[in-house]
Amino acid sequence: MVATISSKGQLVIPASIRRRYHLTAKSKVDFLDTGHSIVLIPLPPGDPFLASRGLLKGKFSTAEFLKLRREERTRETRKRR
Repeated sequence: MVATISSKGQLVIPASIRRRYHLTAKSKVDFLDTGHSIVLIPLPPGDPFLASRGLLKGKFSTAEFLKLRREERTRETRKRR
C-alpha cells in the first residue's frame, strides 16, 4: 500500500490497516528507524507498564520465578569467580 505525506508532514494510514490493528483517533504509534527502513509500531492504549500486567500469567508462580532467579544469581556468581 502506498500513502502520501502531506505538506504538514501528516500521513494517512489506510483504513484496512487501521482496522486490523485497532487504530483509532488518539492511538499512539512508534516509529522505528532501522537505518534502511522505517517501521510503524502500534502502542497499547494507556500506560505501557499497566498494559503489560498479566502478560506472564500462568507461566510461572511467584515461588517458581523466585527459585529460577536465585538459580540464575548463583550461576552469575560462579562465572565471576
